[in-house]
Amino acid sequence: MSFAADETHAEPFFLQRADYRLFCLFHPPRGCSRGAVLYVPPFAEEMNRSRRVAAQQARAMAALGYGVLQPDLTGTGDSSGDFSDARWEIWKDDLAACCTWLGERFGQPPLLWGLRLGALLALDYVQTAPYPPRALLLWQPVTSGKAFLTQFLRLRTFNAVLADSASEQTSTRALRAALQSGQELEVGGYTLTPALAEAIDALAPLERHAPPCPVHWFEMATAPDHAMPAGAARTADAWRAHVQLQVYPVAYPSFWSAADAGAASGLLAATSTLMQEGYFDA
Repeated sequence: MSFAADETHAEPFFLQRADYRLFCLFHPPRGCSRGAVLYVPPFAEEMNRSRRVAAQQARAMAALGYGVLQPDLTGTGDSSGDFSDARWEIWKDDLAACCTWLGERFGQPPLLWGLRLGALLALDYVQTAPYPPRALLLWQPVTSGKAFLTQFLRLRTFNAVLADSASEQTSTRALRAALQSGQELEVGGYTLTPALAEAIDALAPLERHAPPCPVHWFEMATAPDHAMPAGAARTADAWRAHVQLQVYPVAYPSFWSAADAGAASGLLAATSTLMQEGYFDA
């Protein structure tokens, strides 16, 4: 399959589902196609803060000959629904629809590229996917859904402290109890439903997943020698026992946590180098 060399711009479109539409950006590959990539975005505001870096990487992948699909999952971005409509299983169905769309055009399963909680979503999806992806490319994967949910709830606690209204009712324990009682919570401008919180909380830790494909993990290294953080290193060691895993410690800012976190040139370059070497070629 080949594309004209001047097709360098992303193509926006809506992927029609039964009851809703997913907004997508497709980056056609330049020249002869080497395969397809499906981007699995991070959670809530992390998705918006990561858009620039993700778009830069998608364009770089397209320049290397890969077709890249970037969807807004249900209830996020410009797709149908509000965040309160989002459900973990619906997001997995969204990924299935995107994989089908890519499969019809490229004749093969795509590589899944997940960022933060999107990495755990990609891993959870492949457990029941009809066809295994060519590989998993994980950027700074969340290693525990339970820990991630606690961290997300702390945004509400932190905002309460700033507003000088913190109380026992704003502790993470109290917020979890509210969710378990069926109450929706507004956290950082997003309506978190009990169903979505429960699904994230119940996710298996990273090292317990056993995807049927190679995994390439890019982890933020902050030490002068670019060593992997100790906790992530322990997780990687445990995961290697049953997964074909390669880990790449790279220095880059936490661009998903701040709108002005700066460039992630090291991460972009390392990812592009890996893809240029042909590990994922069709």
